[in-house]
Amino acid sequence: MATRMTENGVSTTQKGQEQYETFVISTRPKRKAVQYDYRSAETGELFTIVRPTLEQCRAKRDEWLREKGLKN
Repeated sequence: MATRMTENGVSTTQKGQEQYETFVISTRPKRKAVQYDYRSAETGELFTIVRPTLEQCRAKRDEWLREKGLKN
């Protein structure tokens, strides 16, 4: 699967940026999922997660930011 989110296996997400792609998990029944990357504008630390919806990904990102004491 080609992705715009990585180059040579490394995330291309820049500081303060989010990227996401939707894909289908090839199980029966087929399910959709979202691959989500966010790089902190403050520290440059990468948060990455796979969840069924973009909203769930962002909620987990916000929780991660709160735990780290970072801003969105």
